[in-house]
Amino acid sequence: MGLFWEISPIHFWMLTVVIGGGAAWLTGRALALSWRPYWQVVVYCLILGLAVRFFHFALLDGTLLSAKHYLVDTAVLIALSAIAYRMARTTQMVTQYPWLYKRSSPLSWSAK
Repeated sequence: MGLFWEISPIHFWMLTVVIGGGAAWLTGRALALSWRPYWQVVVYCLILGLAVRFFHFALLDGTLLSAKHYLVDTAVLIALSAIAYRMARTTQMVTQYPWLYKRSSPLSWSAK
């Protein structure tokens, strides 16, 4: 048993990072593209963390009510969703307002 996983690292990577992270990525991107505030990323990832924890329980006989594993799963989801949100928002700002902003990195923009 590791800090991040209950059963095996491959189960953690497949369920939390690949499947849950993919859903979190799409969530962050959708929230940015609809001009929603950042705090909604956290709220949706808290709910998504419950779903990922249920998948660990239902598919792999993991613990359903484990605060430690819920927090780890949710932290991974929030991180991936935040990156997707910021990337989408940067693209929005530099394409919507090309006379004001230029891309300074994949996650940020600056004034021209």
